Amino acid sequence: MRVSVPGIPQAILNAEPSLSVKSISEAIERLTEFIGSGNVAILTGAGVSVDSGIRAYRGEDGRYMNPNYKPIFYHELIDSTEKGHAFRQRYWLRSYLGYPPVRDAQPNTTHFALAALQYTSHLSRIITQNVDGLHHKALRNTAALGWNSSRIRDSILELHGTLHRVHCNRGHSVDRDTFQEWLSAANPKWHQYAEELERTGTQPRTNPDGDVAVEQLGISYNDFVVPECPDCLLEDHRNSIHKPEVIFFGESIPKEVKLRSYQDVEQCERLLLMGTTLATYSAFRLLRHALELKKPVMLLNIGPTRADGIPGVEKLDVPSGLVMRDVARDVIGTRAKEDPVTIEMLRSGLSIHLHRTTTTVVRGRLVRLPYGRT
Repeated sequence: MRVSVPGIPQAILNAEPSLSVKSISEAIERLTEFIGSGNVAILTGAGVSVDSGIRAYRGEDGRYMNPNYKPIFYHELIDSTEKGHAFRQRYWLRSYLGYPPVRDAQPNTTHFALAALQYTSHLSRIITQNVDGLHHKALRNTAALGWNSSRIRDSILELHGTLHRVHCNRGHSVDRDTFQEWLSAANPKWHQYAEELERTGTQPRTNPDGDVAVEQLGISYNDFVVPECPDCLLEDHRNSIHKPEVIFFGESIPKEVKLRSYQDVEQCERLLLMGTTLATYSAFRLLRHALELKKPVMLLNIGPTRADGIPGVEKLDVPSGLVMRDVARDVIGTRAKEDPVTIEMLRSGLSIHLHRTTTTVVRGRLVRLPYGRT
């Protein structure tokens, strides 16, 4: 079975980059104008979570930019043979070590700005490719909001699933924290090792899907135990084939998720793309659908994307964390200074952008964009 990791066409990677904005203030103004009319759907990618400490897949040092990287594919993870068992040992050891940083990650200023725009009905729909749950956490962590779990869950479409639940191949589901406890109990040596990593702050590099690179540590997967499903045991069936509720390469997106993503695009007036290269077809086809429907499209992303050069797509090469809090304030207006929920949201979130400048690379040359607001 031939499955490959989707990427950005080489012609786009080799193309001459262009500076899309002259200043941060210009980017803020253009985004404010785009979002201000309301009924905007947004599609977010891994770039939105970078400020929360979760690395992007295809950024400057992204895992998928390494041609030698070999992810585990869907058919490998669910293979019932000894070969499949070995793949699951590899996956679950790496995920066991990599999940805590994703679990503990906190929403950044972009997550909270988007939550504020959703709360004020300027963003009608959020579709995310991310499996980290940080969009949900931004809403859940806003004490003044008071939305229940069901409303929060319904307000965000997770296109590629979530890391926070696990199911066996017979359909029994469990929350990830509980499954993490099962892994710890089955692997006391690895539990001790994971605790030492957390204690010393030396956790391996974590990817957006909770996977970590451990090969350089000389670690063997052979003694890692993948626990059996307790619900299957109650049904007199021994089964240790588990996967997170994440869409793997080679796995199809559920029909109802695909249908809702199309409906979200159809029901909006405009589509905003943020922090995504659109390398996966599940995301790229939503852009194509919007363009077929003659909807205005804006893309906010650092670096090359699959949408570069496509007519009808306005691109801003600026990090979302540098602009979205100001965009939200400008779009929301006086309510941003008077409404307790909005005030709390726009004061919240992690940020790595300490200065009102940013840099982007044009043909190997660093170009600094001034903030330039008065």
